[in-house]
Amino acid sequence: MATDAPTALDLPMVDPLPEATQKYFDVCQEKLGMIPNVLQTYAFDIEKLNSFTAMYNDLMLGASNLSKLEREMIAVVVSSVNKCYYCLTAHGAAVRQLSGNPILGEQMVMNWRVADLDARQTAMLEFSENLTVASAKTTEADRQVLRDVGFTDRDIFDIASVAAFFNMTNRVASATNMKPNEAYHAQFR
Repeated sequence: MATDAPTALDLPMVDPLPEATQKYFDVCQEKLGMIPNVLQTYAFDIEKLNSFTAMYNDLMLGASNLSKLEREMIAVVVSSVNKCYYCLTAHGAAVRQLSGNPILGEQMVMNWRVADLDARQTAMLEFSENLTVASAKTTEADRQVLRDVGFTDRDIFDIASVAAFFNMTNRVASATNMKPNEAYHAQFR
């Protein structure tokens, strides 16, 4: 299976991949036109890959009052603070796709504050950014700002979970020199 050179670490994929993993990769290839390098990176250890994908799928695709676009926006804001090349490229493309607005995708990657966002989105992204920069400084007043724009406590948990997940993945991507698939660069422009 050809790869897009996901990492500088010497972590070869399990070969052959278990049947369920191969099916998952085949679905990615069919739906996305590629196998995301993050998945290929984790494929050196199928249990780690399965844990990663289960958490990702739950947070980004599972039931939530947050839209898929809002979750992708959180991913981009966190990744922007952390300067994660992989996630900015991949999730910037997702923002472009889900919003239907290539300009919004670029604004989110470069400086989300220049985007024309509503009060709800702005509060959500400020909270996510603050969690990334200094999570221990989060107070009840910060949570109340989210409640004041209509978020429930469950929504706040979801915002925090998405932000925390991308803080973790950003660090793994940076530590392993993970590179985004080239296809992400041109998508949804």
